[in-house]
Amino acid sequence: MTTPLDSAGPAATYLFRRTDPLRALVLDLDALADLRFDGYRVVFNAAFAALGLPVQWSVERYRQLLALPEERLRVAAELRKRCIGTDCDVLVRVLVEQVCDTKEALLQRVMLDAGLSPRPGLNDLVTDAFVAQVPIAVITDGRRRWAQPLVSQLVGAGLVEAVVTADDIGGPPRGDALFRQALAELGVAPHDALAIVGSATGLRGADAAGLATVLIDGDGDGDADTADAARCAAAAVRRDYSGTDGGLRLAQCRRLHSQWWAEHSVPAA
Repeated sequence: MTTPLDSAGPAATYLFRRTDPLRALVLDLDALADLRFDGYRVVFNAAFAALGLPVQWSVERYRQLLALPEERLRVAAELRKRCIGTDCDVLVRVLVEQVCDTKEALLQRVMLDAGLSPRPGLNDLVTDAFVAQVPIAVITDGRRRWAQPLVSQLVGAGLVEAVVTADDIGGPPRGDALFRQALAELGVAPHDALAIVGSATGLRGADAAGLATVLIDGDGDGDADTADAARCAAAAVRRDYSGTDGGLRLAQCRRLHSQWWAEHSVPAA
């Protein structure tokens, strides 16, 4: 079944003749906290400062730059906007690499010291799942050296069954690879799990892995096409885990998972 979010061919299709109970949750790291603005933006600002560059990204500026698909393009756009090194394209490319290399060197320390807060209501869901013995995996395309302690910082130690990182894939993870690895580590099939993601990129990966998925869109700042596509592909789109509806607790996850599979299953013959 192809969704509006697919741009590289049909999504993986998992059609079953019954709905299945929810046996696991797979969350990406963006679903735990706002890494874009409170994490990566802060790390880049630290890299600019370390290199003596007169650049500090505000939330609004970083939001604009997120329209570009890759961090090197964002850095290059900023340098050109400020006429830094623009007298020589080679110099711009060198500066871009220096900024990105410095960002990687600072990532662990700055990310863990940034005081990131879990998204509202997240800890209630994590506690629900732990008490009900529904295992949770957290995935990220970052490195384990900083991702593992950050997960513990955000949700507490011992509450997450597995943390799957780029180190577990053996190369730059793309698409559904992290989700599939998480399912393998939890020992469940796609139709047994619900994914919760914090970006349209995460939604595409989860959809390609055949998962029913909830999108946590904290700022609601995606463009109209992305928002419409998300509504079609996701089991639900929420601002966070809290809310007057009782929030995204385990019981709500079960309902969304069941409803999504009821709509995407082959009718009984």
